[in-house]
Amino acid sequence: MSTPPAPPAPPALTDEQLDVWAAVATLLERLPAALDAQLQRDGDVTHFEHGVLTALDGAPERTLRLSTLAGYASCTLSRLSRAVTRLEAKGWVRRVVDPSDGRFTLAVLTGEGHAQVERATPGHQSLVRRLVFDSLTAAQARQLGVAARRVSEAVDPAPLWRPTDGRTR
Repeated sequence: MSTPPAPPAPPALTDEQLDVWAAVATLLERLPAALDAQLQRDGDVTHFEHGVLTALDGAPERTLRLSTLAGYASCTLSRLSRAVTRLEAKGWVRRVVDPSDGRFTLAVLTGEGHAQVERATPGHQSLVRRLVFDSLTAAQARQLGVAARRVSEAVDPAPLWRPTDGRTR
């Protein structure tokens, strides 16, 4: 019995595509490291943890189901649970059973957690402004947003979280 022929190899990336990919790959390494370093130094949190706190801070009653929060953070429940455990140990988040459906657990931002967001956000936004927005024209920044959303949706078609999702204030 003969083995079916292997499918043809996809074409190699062009030089222009390789150049773009090298720039994206470098950005994916450098930017998270810079964001983590600043937030660790100024706020004793990782960029991921700050994102979790920020999402909770913007939610109604500063409360979200862990499953919803994991969707916003584009992470597994397991990764989120480990982060929430660290944030609980600092007194910034607490978990409670969802009173409307006991099958779910809620993450609730504490007053101390809200104060942490208020302390860490100005420095974080200053760094984001310096690294991203001061490096680009307004049109380039808009194009970057469009391109980032398109690539994110190609990876996972789930809706992207936006900082204004669920805001009541």
